[in-house]
Amino acid sequence: MTASTTMTIRVSAETKQKLERIAADTRRSKSFLAAEAVSDYVDRELEIIDGIKRGLADAKAGRLVSHDEAMLEIDAIIEAAEANRAGKA
Repeated sequence: MTASTTMTIRVSAETKQKLERIAADTRRSKSFLAAEAVSDYVDRELEIIDGIKRGLADAKAGRLVSHDEAMLEIDAIIEAAEANRAGKA
């Protein structure tokens, strides 16, 4: 079991009521649900920040794709998906 620590946060009365509803419906504690939500948020935000940092490093190193090249690739992916969907319909 990992070590844990206590943290106090402020939320609106509406958010607290919603959390209480989820806790009752899922038979989980508010603390458990809040900890899960914070953990998921932190993981997601760190992924975004790390991605931005990688992108900035790529740009600084000159590893770039032009807008036109990116749009051609995106359009090809969309066309392939639409063709695949039409074939399955």
